[in-house]
Amino acid sequence: MKRKCSVVLLTGGSSGIGAATADWLADKGIKVYATSRSGKAPDNDNIVPMIMDVNDQEAVNKVVETIYKAEGHLDAVICNAGNGIAGAVEDTSIEEARYQFETCYFGAVRTIDACLPIFRQQGYGKIITVTSVAAFIPIPFQAFYSSVKAALLMLTKALSLEVKPFGIQCCSVQPGDTKTGFTSARKYTAKAYDGAYTETMKRSVAKMEKDEQNGMPASKIAKAIYKQLKARKMRLNVTPRFDYRAIEILSKLLPTRVIMWLVGKLYC
Repeated sequence: MKRKCSVVLLTGGSSGIGAATADWLADKGIKVYATSRSGKAPDNDNIVPMIMDVNDQEAVNKVVETIYKAEGHLDAVICNAGNGIAGAVEDTSIEEARYQFETCYFGAVRTIDACLPIFRQQGYGKIITVTSVAAFIPIPFQAFYSSVKAALLMLTKALSLEVKPFGIQCCSVQPGDTKTGFTSARKYTAKAYDGAYTETMKRSVAKMEKDEQNGMPASKIAKAIYKQLKARKMRLNVTPRFDYRAIEILSKLLPTRVIMWLVGKLYC
């Protein structure tokens, strides 16, 4: 039996892909509990803004419980909350690397863990993680961003096998360059501008930021997420836009040395 997706929990809903997704889903009649640390969200009758820090398990559990009590069910969770940090690996402290993983990876794990008991009890539920093309293409001077997205992608795939007997589906949506406020919000390591890699790092990140600001609109990702929520059976991973799908395919077909040469020519 096909179940209608009508209630969704979304993390990182205050801006960028998250805000665009909340708006898109709400316009399609889906009730979106849009969470963020600020509690801000697009103004839409079908959007319920909620304050939630994905780094606080107690806060996550409380929000999920509140939604379930109000609605009596929860159809899907979209793990979108994230951040970015730039700098050479050698110039990145363990604390800075943890900053990258805490929200993007463990924040998703906390949110998913809070939803799974409800999904298992219902016998259905959809889990969507927002990863990146950087999950399968290594990005120099943003190595920890690539690493955390790769980890989240693998988590999603492994989780899909574990929860399948309970009627739960998983999907990773992998955006390429997207024009959002993520670019201006990107942080740099404390040593990023005072080290042996500084000049190369600046050129590399400038190239990526230019691509981001000339990238696809966030609504493109929102549409891809909506399509999976409405599908009877979600795809395990989705890469919006043909050129990025082509890159994904080539990354699997071409020898690693060729991929590394191409990435080096582009960003180094």
